[in-house]
Amino acid sequence: MNIALRTACEDDVAFARNLYLETMREIIERLFGWDQRREEQNFARSFKLEEVRVTTADGNDVGWIQEQVSEKSINLGSFYVAPAMQGRGIGTQVLRMLLKSAAVESKAMTLAVVKINPARLFYEKRGFRTTHEDEHKFYMRASATRGF
Repeated sequence: MNIALRTACEDDVAFARNLYLETMREIIERLFGWDQRREEQNFARSFKLEEVRVTTADGNDVGWIQEQVSEKSINLGSFYVAPAMQGRGIGTQVLRMLLKSAAVESKAMTLAVVKINPARLFYEKRGFRTTHEDEHKFYMRASATRGF
């Protein structure tokens, strides 16, 4: 399977919103209860098209990421793979690409993951370590010097 990232465009916003709502619904329901309007507003507030790239598998859109880049780190603010495409190594391959790119730039990669999200184990297996936590999230970091 050929996995790639492409720059997002305005036509990708609905895809990204729908995938966010689909993948996060169960977690949000468990923590806060589901409010469609609130979640649509949360998405609109946090989604920044210029920070987004769409994940493709053999040319088909299967996910998206959103990154915030600073002088010393790259924060992976969002990372979604369509549920029907999970378990096929797509997320692993994308994360490997992102970590390699961060290492080339000598930048650490950071992210936050909701405590009840099983994705935490995915990140730990790929070298992320918890740096701190709050009521709902673990904040994680992978070193810029990690070998690939």
